[in-house]
Amino acid sequence: MKECLSKKADAATPAAAATPATPATPATPATPATAAAPATQQSKMKTCNADAAGKKGDERKAFMKECLKKTPA
Repeated sequence: MKECLSKKADAATPAAAATPATPATPATPATPATAAAPATQQSKMKTCNADAAGKKGDERKAFMKECLKKTPA
């Protein structure tokens, strides 16, 4: 890559070398998911896990299974 870049610099005309390069624009940060976006498995797990607080054993397992099958409203 270094060789390739140095070859381009050698081939450039002096006028082109004097022209300043335009700065790169920064990437925009990702926006948080909105209510219209489908829920990810991870978000479903968080929600169902919070709802299952206080349940233990088979009761919790059954609740989690049904909760994860549901699609968010």
